Amino acid sequence: MNTLSKKLKPVTFIKGGYNQYYSQNTFQQMLLLKAMSVSTNPNTWRKMAGLKTMAEVYRTLDKLSMRKAYHEALSINGVDFDFIISGIKNLASSGKNEGVKLEAFKTFLKSLGLDQYEDVGGSSGTTWEDLVMKANDKEKVMIGSGDYDVVVPKIPKSIKTRRQEEIDIGKSLYENK
Repeated sequence: MNTLSKKLKPVTFIKGGYNQYYSQNTFQQMLLLKAMSVSTNPNTWRKMAGLKTMAEVYRTLDKLSMRKAYHEALSINGVDFDFIISGIKNLASSGKNEGVKLEAFKTFLKSLGLDQYEDVGGSSGTTWEDLVMKANDKEKVMIGSGDYDVVVPKIPKSIKTRRQEEIDIGKSLYENK
């Protein structure tokens, strides 16, 4: 019984499942690229990348070549991150449809990772949108309840002189000599 348990190797699953025929196996693609830099034997590539058959090796190589060709075609046609960002920016700023503008801004927020707000303190059963709505309702009640005056603070003389000195220094840098 001891000899049998020593011969068994652990089973590891990459991304929680077996390789499907059409799956995008990027992890194995990277392993295959590393294996290609170490050896020239395709059988060794298969073993190093953890692929079962040589057909999987060739399929993975096809995926790599198609991905490379796709990115080359995009760059030849001028589709890069600048193009995509400027297109979304144009939609967000000058789009005629408000829904399109909103979706463009949502895309920007999602790309920044600001599309989801999670409560760190614990689950209160409300989403951030509900909290904003409640705050908005309270604000409407507060605004309607009374008037108020805004008092603008006086700027000290020392701050005014310092600002003027900075403006003068800035002007002297760009004077014609």
